[in-house]
Amino acid sequence: MTSSATPDIFRTFIEPRPTDPLYAVGPLMARRTTEGAEARPYELFSLTPQTPTIGAEVSGIRLSGDLSDDVLAELRRALLEWKVLFFRDQDIDRAEHREFASRWGKLEQHPFFKYTQPGQSDADVATLAKDGMAAGVENMWHNDVTWHEFPSFAAVLRAVEVPSVGGDTLWTDTGAAYDLLPEDVRARIDHLPAEHDWINSFGRGMPAESVEMLRPLFAPVVHPVVRVIPETGRRVLFVNAVFTQRILGVSEDESNELLRMLYRHVQRPEFQVRLRWQPNTIAFWDNRTCQHYASSDYYPARRVMDRISIVGDTPVGISA
Repeated sequence: MTSSATPDIFRTFIEPRPTDPLYAVGPLMARRTTEGAEARPYELFSLTPQTPTIGAEVSGIRLSGDLSDDVLAELRRALLEWKVLFFRDQDIDRAEHREFASRWGKLEQHPFFKYTQPGQSDADVATLAKDGMAAGVENMWHNDVTWHEFPSFAAVLRAVEVPSVGGDTLWTDTGAAYDLLPEDVRARIDHLPAEHDWINSFGRGMPAESVEMLRPLFAPVVHPVVRVIPETGRRVLFVNAVFTQRILGVSEDESNELLRMLYRHVQRPEFQVRLRWQPNTIAFWDNRTCQHYASSDYYPARRVMDRISIVGDTPVGISA
């Protein structure tokens, strides 16, 4: 929890908004897992934490080929514990990338990328190619596909071509962010739903006739503001600045206030991990428990990524 012992020098900055977590100073140390979760070593690969709560580099295994069920079970446990896993020196092709991703569930077929990201060749692989003609625009914190009834469970992102410097990706731990909210804020949001939609993001970059065709297939959806992860019971914030339209059950002003507060809080560096890409690097993250942000600081250099996502389930909130 946040520290109650705030130095006097900071109080003038904090006291005007005592419930706004942006103004909290001092230690921000969250649990990596739910209270009481058993901590066990990893025996089938090496794991090196990158921050106290989120991000770990895995070494000692190859993602191509036939991974045993025991290795997959340990990787799943690591994913639940660390939210995003990094693998270096994985010289795999698109078929091997697809094979690894398919071990985790049904592969997602994104309906909008063929309109907004030219050059797509496979329905289940999103190629994110950015260069001097198309600078990156993914530099907003978000979970993927929350506009869908079944948002992505996870994603596997493979570096195809990276700039010599820049183009990092960041992830933020939305479970740690939830845990370190003031108790009164948690009480306000614990049972609230929010509306998510694609119309103000992907819809803005698509031809009008395509939007009209797809609108009936992908109507706005409602998800809990606080999502519960079924495998762990962990509570996470499940609103993001790209796809969340508004919080329901409160006034427009209160919705705007809460969303601004939560977005600022999620962006605190204490909840983040940052990956500097190298050739043949792969990132595998739990889209339910973290948001990500692609730093768009490499223009006009070229950056090409292949992303394969795994279909998720319907988000569940806190039981009454």
